[in-house]
Amino acid sequence: MTAAEPTTNDAAHHEDGARRPRRRGTATDLTQVAVFAALIAALGLPGALYLGGTAVPITFQTLGVMLAGAILGARKGFLSVLLLIALVAAGLPLLSGGRGGLGVFVGPSVGYLLGWLLGVLVIGWATARLLPKYRIAPALLWTALGGIVAIYLVGVPVFAAITGTPLGVAFAGSLVFLPGDLVKVVVTVLVAKGVHRAWPGLIAPRPWPWKREKPVAAPA
Repeated sequence: MTAAEPTTNDAAHHEDGARRPRRRGTATDLTQVAVFAALIAALGLPGALYLGGTAVPITFQTLGVMLAGAILGARKGFLSVLLLIALVAAGLPLLSGGRGGLGVFVGPSVGYLLGWLLGVLVIGWATARLLPKYRIAPALLWTALGGIVAIYLVGVPVFAAITGTPLGVAFAGSLVFLPGDLVKVVVTVLVAKGVHRAWPGLIAPRPWPWKREKPVAAPA
């Protein structure tokens, strides 16, 4: 064996060093997912507000969903919301008003609950493409698209189907949530901007699909 050849111990040490960052990264990801699932659950503690006889409550939990997408990104944000929904399905009373169990998934608000999954994906996907600058105006637009439009897109038709309400009437009724949701959008963007300035790298920046860099030709 020559001096240049690595020993078995050297190879094992190198392999262990290569695995350790991945393990740390996975542990950090799981921690962030769990923390934001807990945050969304905690935002349900103030309770729910029912306005105008609607069967869908107004809660702060949508703010947690928006924050999950804007701070963790699409993948980890989606997993945090999915974890919360799984715990609710298991019977834990984590939704506003102490709601939980399988009965939630046959109620009129289930469409909004499932719409959280689509909303967090839209916000997380867009946030990765708004970084590293994260300008306020486009961030507000994309957060509103994910946190309001995407969630309503699922929630309103499901509500109409379960309650037998005409779709137009269900949509008009959903407008009662709009002022509060717009406030949540503004809060989300301001918080996310501060977080990304203080801790860059939480979400890896991605290019917009229509702005991918062209490969540079190799010199002849």
